[in-house]
Amino acid sequence: MPYHEINTLTGGCDMPTQRIINLREEALHNTAPALASEEMRYLYVRGWADHAHEWLLPRRHALARAAVLRGMTPVIGEGELIVGRQNFDRQLSGEEKAFLDMARQLVPHRVGMDSHMAVDYEKLLHQGTQDVREEIAGYMNALDTLAHPGDIKKRVFYENCLILLDALDALAANYAAHARALAAQETDPMRRQELYQIAENLDRVPRYPARTFHEALQSIQIYTFHLEGLYQAGRPDQYLLPFYERDIQSGTLTRADALELIDCFCLMYTRTVPKGLAVGLMVGGRSPDGKQVNNELTRLFLESILHTRLAYPGVGLCVTPDTPDDILYLALKALGQGCTNPALFGDEVIVNSLMRLGIPFEEATQYIHSTCVEITPIKRSGVWVAAPYHNLMAPLLDILHSGDHQALTDFDTLMACYRQRLTKAVQEGLEHQNLQMYNRTLYDQHPLVSCFVDDCLARGLDLDDGGARYAYMTPSFVGIANLVDALIAIRHLVFEEQRITFAEFSQALQNNYVGYEPLRAYIMNRLPRYGNDNAEADSLAQEITAFLPEIVRPLRTYNGEPLAPSMFCWIMHEHLGRDTGATPDGRLAGFPLGDGSGPAQGRETCGPTASILSSTSWDHTPFTGGIAVNLKLSAAFFEDDVLDDTLRLVRVFFERGGFELQINVVNRQTLLDAQKNPDAHRDLVVRIGGYSDFFTNLSPQMQAEVLLRTEHVV
Repeated sequence: MPYHEINTLTGGCDMPTQRIINLREEALHNTAPALASEEMRYLYVRGWADHAHEWLLPRRHALARAAVLRGMTPVIGEGELIVGRQNFDRQLSGEEKAFLDMARQLVPHRVGMDSHMAVDYEKLLHQGTQDVREEIAGYMNALDTLAHPGDIKKRVFYENCLILLDALDALAANYAAHARALAAQETDPMRRQELYQIAENLDRVPRYPARTFHEALQSIQIYTFHLEGLYQAGRPDQYLLPFYERDIQSGTLTRADALELIDCFCLMYTRTVPKGLAVGLMVGGRSPDGKQVNNELTRLFLESILHTRLAYPGVGLCVTPDTPDDILYLALKALGQGCTNPALFGDEVIVNSLMRLGIPFEEATQYIHSTCVEITPIKRSGVWVAAPYHNLMAPLLDILHSGDHQALTDFDTLMACYRQRLTKAVQEGLEHQNLQMYNRTLYDQHPLVSCFVDDCLARGLDLDDGGARYAYMTPSFVGIANLVDALIAIRHLVFEEQRITFAEFSQALQNNYVGYEPLRAYIMNRLPRYGNDNAEADSLAQEITAFLPEIVRPLRTYNGEPLAPSMFCWIMHEHLGRDTGATPDGRLAGFPLGDGSGPAQGRETCGPTASILSSTSWDHTPFTGGIAVNLKLSAAFFEDDVLDDTLRLVRVFFERGGFELQINVVNRQTLLDAQKNPDAHRDLVVRIGGYSDFFTNLSPQMQAEVLLRTEHVV
């Protein structure tokens, strides 16, 4: 159905309510400065110190976390309907600050990957913490620590779970009491009733099963945002649907009411997640029985993007071949109006990717982008994502600057040498990650998360100690476009045209091309570049992306799980680029590497179709850890008479096996003005390397990188 016919059928609420307008403005002025407030950090070290007698380190950490949940100062902002954010306004006393500075040096530092996953929200909403306590009691009653000494470890784990479940319920009770205290002082009858409703919700959840759509959203918030990390909200258009439909049918909820509650929930992310990070949710895709998910909540979460218009939450739309046009048009409408959400994910390639790892179809359909594009299975994940990042240019520069080039007699020999060096780097990176993974099992675990992750309770093991059903690791490779273009430059200039020797090329790079400007101009303007549907460049990309999975295939994590590669970068293309000298592709020293798996910044010159053809010229399926492809389009692509063509362009990407596509629609002049007048563009959001961020929050180098990206025009 063409866009002009669908546009009138979406039933969207075009304008946010005044409450949402006010809360959005408040969020913009008061974004979270850190993942943990000063109060939370103080309460943790206070709890750690108060339990110095506890010699079981996992128990001591559990007690310290419980002290945080029990001691947090409740904060409920004006107009909020979903509550439970941290109090960043509370100032520590001088005595508290001194204690924090002294005592935090004594707390063991947590290392390695954590969070980047979604828990079992069906279990949270349909059972509540009370039923989980009873489940744990059943497991504990079956233990026999004398006959089976190994059960001691399980008993400690279960006891830690109970400590934190009790503390979570105490946090909810404190918030309920605070809401009632505010209601008693409130002069506006409508707001007073809202506060009493908040209190009643928190009397119920998360201890008991949620009964209403409002209770369900509140239960998710109070649990998720107090887990110390970046935890995704999973697939809310699936697990919230029964609550929504029941309330709609009973007449206690309208579509507009539900959208306002969703808007409130989504705005909490900006008040909770500091700039530069990413966290969110997904909609669409398929349910475990294989049916395409396309319901009213799918639309409402997409419509909420147009209401909140902020970087967080990062919303992913899982696109299947049978995703209805109206869903895609709604997504494109948001993108065309300058929102950077949703990111679009190829459901078929991702499900197949997970199934290659041995995950059955019904579980593979339930994945989450955690938090940029890293794919982990919902409610079953102990996966370590982006562990670690690898600079694809580093081994090539090591070869060039080694001074030993006599054995490099042809291009194939160079490729073999490169692969050998990269393999060694991957092995060294894995060993470091495995040491961190081993260290995690010794003292610092996550029992509150583990309560809602299969199969932790059944196994009696924390997810950090092998309890999760799946715990693969996903090293991420950064700079694929730079590598392709650099290898083309070496093949042409050194081997085929013999314009320059390895030693001369090395000198040019060490000089950052100063005195070698004609050489750089030739590289930048005369040689093939990845991203332009060029056979030579695409063939080289195919070769590289074929051997990356081969490098990691024989390797295993500390827990014996496989590795799955990824090619996204978050902000690491800037961090790694900052420490990387000039490269043979013409990139100058210190400039960010390519921002994902598409062309390097500004190098695609043949239009968006050619860019997509190159980006999908190789198999995305092995890269379970995530792939990010950036596409910068002008606003003209989203005008009514062109939007049908834009939709076809998106579908072509996924028909060709595309993993993820993220679209930026912002013109260069707006970005330049934001550099000069940042206060006037506080809400200007751009796509980076798998996630969205506020443009004015980016470093000057990252702003320059975004500006350099090619803007395709109609």
